[in-house]
Amino acid sequence: MSESLATVSYIGATILFILSLGGLSSPATSRRGNLYGMIGMALAVLATVIGPRVTPAGIGWIIGAMAVGGSIGVIAARTVQMTQMPELVALMHSLVGLAACLVGFASYIDPGSSLGLTSAEKAIHEVEVYLGILIGAVTLSGSLIAFGKLSGKIGGKPLMLPGRHMLNLVGLLVVIYFGKVFMDAHSMSGGLVALGVMTAIALLFGIHMVMAIGGADMPVVVSMLNSYSGWAAAATGFMLNNDLLIVTGALVGSSGAILSYIMCQAMNRNFISVIAGGFGGGAPVKVDAGATAQPVGEVVPVNAQETAELLREAKSVIIVPGYGMAVAQAQHTVYEITKHLREKGVNVRFGIHPVAGRMPGHMNVLLAEARVPYDIVMEMDEINEDFPETDVTMVIGANDIVNPSAQDDPNSPIAGMPVLEVWKAKTSIVMKRSMASGYAGVDNPLFYKENNRMLFGDAKKMLDEVLVALKS
Repeated sequence: MSESLATVSYIGATILFILSLGGLSSPATSRRGNLYGMIGMALAVLATVIGPRVTPAGIGWIIGAMAVGGSIGVIAARTVQMTQMPELVALMHSLVGLAACLVGFASYIDPGSSLGLTSAEKAIHEVEVYLGILIGAVTLSGSLIAFGKLSGKIGGKPLMLPGRHMLNLVGLLVVIYFGKVFMDAHSMSGGLVALGVMTAIALLFGIHMVMAIGGADMPVVVSMLNSYSGWAAAATGFMLNNDLLIVTGALVGSSGAILSYIMCQAMNRNFISVIAGGFGGGAPVKVDAGATAQPVGEVVPVNAQETAELLREAKSVIIVPGYGMAVAQAQHTVYEITKHLREKGVNVRFGIHPVAGRMPGHMNVLLAEARVPYDIVMEMDEINEDFPETDVTMVIGANDIVNPSAQDDPNSPIAGMPVLEVWKAKTSIVMKRSMASGYAGVDNPLFYKENNRMLFGDAKKMLDEVLVALKS
């Protein structure tokens, strides 16, 4: 393939990637968006492999690597459960960071990468290498820690080292110093030493950064790492002088940053406070005695039969799914209940909080997998004002996103966080295994309200019983 044809192919792939992002913005067009993305990536890979910059001797190695990577991808796609998608996404981000690091070191070691460059161009190339490895190393280690937290291999409690902000500042200053050493190096060995020190510090920074972030902020962390992986890919594009990789990385990086901002807004948090860490320790938050309002009232438990009766008598129902639904894999039973109620003329809708689950869009994906019609799946802003006119709300394994303390208690750690106002319905039913606090470690007064009922037990088992009672 000629250089001009490869360029045209890259432009076509870029357009398809942009159309893919546009399609993914709505459930109605998401399949088309995925198709555009797949076609664009296939076109980009094909134009690169048979392009003018790959020698015939290298094609065999590339095809072999693609066969290995593709096989792993197919196996993962067929075996990974939907509930494991957040940790899989985090693991994929780590691979992007690893690729950026490896390409950076290879680009620096390769003598042909700087042939014919002027001193100014060589300096720019070295800056690209240094920043690419820096971003890639942070993405690599941070994503691996996020994978550990999301999969439960690492606890959700934030690691709060003494003087952690000073440690980060010292690490940044050392990275800047060794950046100067790297630029001034007169030999490859000297440059590699500086790169090695910087890489080690960047890896430690990525670990420290994500370890200090609590479980409640993990959806933002996944989005943030998605942005980092995009910038790492863009840096790789600069190192390889590949325009398509630069554009694609910039698209991923910017969209991830925008999504992180939106999610921070949804939690009434700012990005700096998320990076600073500490919120959502997976254990009750310690506050001064009397500083926050204590839950008042009595918990009223119900069984599956009573829940079915409440649903049968309702004219309007809003279901609020949370991570508990994902863990129990109860989404298919939820669909069957929804289908049955709608056939009986009940107006059933779903209320989705922006940070429900462990990654952006987690609940939407689970409901789509269970064939829940997307036109009844509503975002928080669309449905919040409808709760006062709703007969029954069912909260399935959610906690912090339906906590009235966010509005009623200015001293609460989640004060100001927008929440789904399920308590305004005539009756709310909360499904939980126990009375344990949510990922943010904050007590929930919703459980004690007069119009609330608690359905304790495994979500899948209890919903199966509710479905049987509804049909009997």
